[in-house]
Amino acid sequence: MFGLAYRLLGSAHDAEDVVQDAFLRWQAADRAAVRSPWAWLAKVVTNLALNRLTSAPVRRERYVGQWLPEPVLTTTGVLGPLETAEQRESVSLALLVLLERLKPTERAVYVLREAFGYGHREVADVLGITEANSRQIHRRARASLEGATVASASEISDADRARWHDLVVRFMAAARAGDLGGLEQLLTADVTSWADGGGRVGTARRPVLGRDRVARYLVGGFTRFAAGVDVVFDEVNGVPAVLALVGGAVFGVLVPEFSGGRISALRIIANPDKLVFIARQSATVSHPAGSPGSHR
Repeated sequence: MFGLAYRLLGSAHDAEDVVQDAFLRWQAADRAAVRSPWAWLAKVVTNLALNRLTSAPVRRERYVGQWLPEPVLTTTGVLGPLETAEQRESVSLALLVLLERLKPTERAVYVLREAFGYGHREVADVLGITEANSRQIHRRARASLEGATVASASEISDADRARWHDLVVRFMAAARAGDLGGLEQLLTADVTSWADGGGRVGTARRPVLGRDRVARYLVGGFTRFAAGVDVVFDEVNGVPAVLALVGGAVFGVLVPEFSGGRISALRIIANPDKLVFIARQSATVSHPAGSPGSHR
């Protein structure tokens, strides 16, 4: 249920609230009349999420700087099975950002079809629409996303993770040392960095484009914030990521994307409000072997 709500909302905080509301309704329901608890709960969760999505555009307009989804550690299984490239892509930050383009009903149809494999008859039952309407909305949603590129988690296989680890270790070392030349060698020419500080942290409020600008931006950021920061690796939204810790608490999350052995995109979440959920997760799990750990 949490995995469904999170995919629909892109917010772990809102997803928790939706799931809690759904289970309160479940406790009050006539369970003898419920033929399928999963179907019943899925319908309630989806419709509660749709109610929240209708107000999302207003909140986005008021948001300071760039909006990114809340990051979630996925090694705990909290978002459900992520055993295939398609399952991992369904929770990727890149896709969740793209889903913001869709209208609430389009997003619900897309998530139920693409992430959970619902048939159009099941989607129609959940949303209270006709099967034909479900097909039409699904086509419209796919058309809205057509041409948008998502760096799929499938690009990072288990065999690639050792190379990824080495690349990010070199990337972090270069950024911390202020080695612009070394950092630029690890970035693609058209690399883009997005940062979400919510107006509360000094991050760029617009995307930073290009190898030279991104390298300088990162070096400047590390110069300001690196003191006392520990760095560990973990899996965030289905892909390897970097967690910055201060006193053991999550201070920021950096999720890189890769292309041709270099970093092609970076998503940085530093808004403290968006780190509450992942901070709770991080405090209760051991980070994977091979993390740099205390890397000041």
